[in-house]
Amino acid sequence: MQLSELKSFWNPILDELEATNRIAWLAFFDARLASLDGGVLTLDFSDATKFQEGHDLKKSLPEKSHSALTDAIKKIAGIEVRLAFSTPA
Repeated sequence: MQLSELKSFWNPILDELEATNRIAWLAFFDARLASLDGGVLTLDFSDATKFQEGHDLKKSLPEKSHSALTDAIKKIAGIEVRLAFSTPA
């Protein structure tokens, strides 16, 4: 699957995530899909200027939030991905 295809599924994926794990939805609804390469989906939070200092989302969210997103992607888009995060320096 190409990134553009996955982007076309993003709103339904977020709807599924909201229904299954609202905490994860709150964290990921702001994410931009930056790249999809080799089964790794990179999410970009560079627009998340609400964080005054560097913020490591991967460490801040419990693993079940990551799993909730990857499960929603699999259910709606039919692909398995691993997550990577890009944040402002």
